[in-house]
Amino acid sequence: MTAKYSAVLVGAYEHPGRHLPDTSHAQIHAEVALGAVADAGLTLADVDGYFCSGDAPGFGGLTMANYMGLKLSYLDTTEMGGSSYVAHVGHAAAAIAAGKCKVALITLGGKPRTGPAWSRPKNAPEYPFEDIYGLTTPGGYALAAQRHMAEFGTTSEQLAAIKVAASKHAKHNPNAFLPKEVTVEEVLESPMVSDPLHRLDCCVVTDGGGALVLVHKDVAKDLKRQSVSILGHGETIKHTGSGNLDLTFTGARWSGPRAFEEAGIKHADINYASIYDSFTITVLETIEDLGFCEKGKGGEWVLDGALEAPFGKLPFNTDGGGLCNNHPTNRGGITKVIEAMRQLRGEANAPVQVPDCEIALVHGTGGSIGNRMGSATLILGRESA
Repeated sequence: MTAKYSAVLVGAYEHPGRHLPDTSHAQIHAEVALGAVADAGLTLADVDGYFCSGDAPGFGGLTMANYMGLKLSYLDTTEMGGSSYVAHVGHAAAAIAAGKCKVALITLGGKPRTGPAWSRPKNAPEYPFEDIYGLTTPGGYALAAQRHMAEFGTTSEQLAAIKVAASKHAKHNPNAFLPKEVTVEEVLESPMVSDPLHRLDCCVVTDGGGALVLVHKDVAKDLKRQSVSILGHGETIKHTGSGNLDLTFTGARWSGPRAFEEAGIKHADINYASIYDSFTITVLETIEDLGFCEKGKGGEWVLDGALEAPFGKLPFNTDGGGLCNNHPTNRGGITKVIEAMRQLRGEANAPVQVPDCEIALVHGTGGSIGNRMGSATLILGRESA
């Protein structure tokens, strides 16, 4: 196992707030940025590469770089929905390898809980063909769940097992928005949002954010913080294909193999997985598409504590994930990377820390598996302290 990238992750910070009515969108970006550079042993003055997605306030990266006083030689504002920040790690590593920058900062911040509600842009080309007929984000995922159930016999109880595992992890996280452990029955008894998805099949809606810092290995040598290697990266998009849309798989079908090939490892080598969990069906399809089980068998595979830390077949989302912990700015890809770094550094909450965690997989999903989505997969490795 040899890291192919000259960049390593050295800083991470997750905003502890879930309800931030008195904090601006820009302030959240700045607070998480300060937290991440401090975690790395750096300051904002060291940053020469900056990455954020299209939902950053004002003119996005331009506004935030101005707000934080960054002096940049490289800027990337790639927009792939919730998968953006997983993709940004690969982009930042490539930029560092190309000599475009040496210290890259990635930020996410938002306040969908206390700020204005997000609405789909009405100038999008799909608007008159989809949105006006009532397609919502939960509705798109529900379509995928219905199709998966019809095709493979997946049940609501199997989807609920994913929420149960996340809730068992969240009870150890003092910042989790939903820290209460739930049962399969409680998931099924929660109100129906879009058939077959119940309220507890859906992620939480919170304020908050997170940030990451990557540096060239030459910079990391002088830092005291344990670094995390980038072993593999893959990304892609999936869309309607001019009407030939199969709802039973995600873009992980393509981004996952690219990341595994680059890392040169097998599925059995993965000790921990951060898997984007906007809805329980997102996790189930992603596990299949990443190749952890046969297509259509995900429902059976997630039973019997398979996803539970520390000793399940594939311990996942040990912070409680989007289903229980947080989902800032209606997207949460960056928190997936942060929890993987905690696991690799041995800094996860003690009851859910995976023993000897050496290799972690991170997968981000953006948009909707019901029509168009971004997918990004990372494989990370523990470096010696």
